[in-house]
Amino acid sequence: MLAIFSLLVILTISILVTRIATVALVHTGLSREVARFQSRSAFTGVGFTTQESEKVVNHPVRRKILMLLMFLGNVGFVSTISTLVLGFMDKGEPGAFTWLFRLGILATGVVLLWLLAISHWVDRWLSRVISWALRKWSGLEVMDYYTMLNLSGEYRVSSLHVNRGDWLASKKLSDLLLNKEGILVLGIRRTDESYVGTPTGDTEIEPGDTLILYGRDKSIRDLDERSPDHKGDISHKKAVEEQKEVVKKQEKAENIRKGGNRSDNG
Repeated sequence: MLAIFSLLVILTISILVTRIATVALVHTGLSREVARFQSRSAFTGVGFTTQESEKVVNHPVRRKILMLLMFLGNVGFVSTISTLVLGFMDKGEPGAFTWLFRLGILATGVVLLWLLAISHWVDRWLSRVISWALRKWSGLEVMDYYTMLNLSGEYRVSSLHVNRGDWLASKKLSDLLLNKEGILVLGIRRTDESYVGTPTGDTEIEPGDTLILYGRDKSIRDLDERSPDHKGDISHKKAVEEQKEVVKKQEKAENIRKGGNRSDNG
């Protein structure tokens, strides 16, 4: 039984290590989704695509973080297998009830750890604690751009790949009017790896481009799934109307807040 609990402790430490690495990578400027993927890939030894690996290798801080993750991942894998084997070995011949009991304890522990790992509340709490610890005890001074931009739970920074025939393809930003949908185009990465920062209305989106977008999660997902025909134009008009309602609610909330402040000052 001691080996089973030891295994659960190892799994807990593994989850915590990847969470710390994720927050550290976010502080280097990666989005949270990319940072989470990178840290888990390095820890498990799965590896990266060429484009993703270049983002890490070319950044000295990210490279150090992931090298440490790879080392800890190898140690953790060996420890996990060894502990798992010991957990189901006994000096005598364990009966069926003993096997089922041990499997039940292990399964319950793994499920609880998984629920904690996917909990948004735990993620927010741990991220705050880890960020505070990194600032206090590490030399990581890079600004956390993702946290700065993620002002609300429904807003995020995301990348969107444009394929030939998509609703976005071969159109100028001034024609798309994405800002009226509440979506800001922060930059465009071309197929030749060139980058267009703060694109203007005359900038044309080409097939193969990757857009760096900021907006509500739902708006970006709808844009990614938008039909290239007239149905896409209808979806655009609907998204514009939805954004108008969002703006009205925000303005109403601001007026209430300002009115409350005036009352407090009065």
